[in-house]
Amino acid sequence: MKFKSIIIFVLIVLAFGVGVYFRDDAIKFYNNFNKGIQDFNKTNIGQTISKVGKEISTPSPLNVGGTSNKVILLQSKIIFETNLQRQENGNLLALKENAKLNEAAAAKANDMFLHQYFEHVSPSGIGPGKLVQNYGYDYIVAGENLILGNFSSEKEVVQDWMNSPGHRANILNNRYTEIGVAVVKGTYKGETVWISVQEFGLPMSACAQPDENLKNQIDADNAQLNLLSSQIDDLKNQINNTNQKSSVYKQMIDDYNQLVAQYNALAETTKTIVAQYNNQVNTFNNCVAGK
Repeated sequence: MKFKSIIIFVLIVLAFGVGVYFRDDAIKFYNNFNKGIQDFNKTNIGQTISKVGKEISTPSPLNVGGTSNKVILLQSKIIFETNLQRQENGNLLALKENAKLNEAAAAKANDMFLHQYFEHVSPSGIGPGKLVQNYGYDYIVAGENLILGNFSSEKEVVQDWMNSPGHRANILNNRYTEIGVAVVKGTYKGETVWISVQEFGLPMSACAQPDENLKNQIDADNAQLNLLSSQIDDLKNQINNTNQKSSVYKQMIDDYNQLVAQYNALAETTKTIVAQYNNQVNTFNNCVAGK
């Protein structure tokens, strides 16, 4: 009888011990779960420069006067003389002619004749940045040179710009990769003159932008993590309110541990994607900043 009592006691202890084991196991996983949340929240998702610090260089318009003549000035030769100056003053890369910048430059020259002004900002409030964007040119860095007068050649036009520090700086800016030019003859304040416009730019496409698919994946993973977190909290509350000897207790513990393991695995995967995305963001931002 005594021996039988001992056996019953041992069985009770073992049964109680199993219940304690599963509960300790749940606590252990829950601690890991909390750590997963903490680590993931410390991983900030990088942001691109939403309002890219677009630089625009606009030296004061240059009115050089001069006597009217029958010389015909060509846009292509002004581009040639501009690139010649870049080559001779620092061996800079030649600027590529861009059709959108050409259109913007022509629109600017014609608008100044039409509305009889000679400024970078039109009477309607359109500045160089907005102007080129209106013609579909999204830029990181842009610049505009204006000149008015009468000239003997395209070389003289560009040399007059080169003699002006601000315009020279635009022509020799090593961040620009593209150019558009217009040279138009017309009447300005009763005088027959030429107006020439240079539009310089570094297009937004020059900097590789972060993969939007990665950002979408991060957002989707984050939504799933939030859902798992809510499910884990709900199940933990149920476990805390369930008798350890209940027939469903062990299954609840197993379900809980599976959810925690799923959360932690997804959190680790997402942190890897976040790191990859942040690296792309940093590369883009450095490119935009000219680093």
